[in-house]
Amino acid sequence: MRKLLILVAVALGIFLVVTAPDAAANSVSNVGTILYDAARSVSTFVTSLI
Repeated sequence: MRKLLILVAVALGIFLVVTAPDAAANSVSNVGTILYDAARSVSTFVTSLI
């Protein structure tokens, strides 16, 4: 069952990239921005503890 879900997720990802590359790129950029902001916030918090 897990392999099937992974396969479906990969197929959906490929489908979205092929049919709407701009939207897919924008989504990846948004996720990257969220991860960057989270890491920066954690870094600021740890720095303030020292």
